[in-house]
Amino acid sequence: MTATGGHSSDAGGTASVGRVDTKLEVVVIPVSDVDRARDFYRTLGWRLDVTPPGVVQLTPPGSGCSVQFGPDLASAAPGSAKAYLIVSDIEAAVDALVDANIAVGEVYHVGAEGRVSGPDPERRSYRSRASFSDPDGNEWLIQEVTTRLPGRIDAGATSFGSAGDLASALRRAEAAHGEHEKRTGEADANWPGWYAKYMVHEQAGTELPS
Repeated sequence: MTATGGHSSDAGGTASVGRVDTKLEVVVIPVSDVDRARDFYRTLGWRLDVTPPGVVQLTPPGSGCSVQFGPDLASAAPGSAKAYLIVSDIEAAVDALVDANIAVGEVYHVGAEGRVSGPDPERRSYRSRASFSDPDGNEWLIQEVTTRLPGRIDAGATSFGSAGDLASALRRAEAAHGEHEKRTGEADANWPGWYAKYMVHEQAGTELPS
């Protein structure tokens, strides 16, 4: 083992930080007018967090990661940031933004020939998108995700960021369970267990129960 600055790494030079539970906490975005940016993100319903002077931090509903901005926090040009927001129902998300008088681009999906208007017909994860910008031009791309790609989510740590996300997952499990009962030709008395298994596997991107 070698050490640099009091921290160790393995013999191959690869730090052992992969064994440390590390969570993304905050992303700094560049803005030109702190008060205007704060008001805009409050309009989105983002929570205004308690911070030291000179720092404004807001957190989207259901998110474990926040955004920060302030007069001395970013060296990048205002409006140069681009980030993704994940939702379980893109049409509901866009409707909520429109109701808040936020200008949102059309919902579209990525097809074989590129960008196509409207959500993905099969509502496949990662396909349906829309975008909006803050007053400085920092872009937020909204992406509908219900089933993660394999390996993205630990099945042993399934969680839902909001009551709305949980309700959407329950509705998808209900629909899938209805098809399950049609295939078996009988009522499933253990439907709560089937729902739970479906929801965990869906979020983790592993094989769904049938």
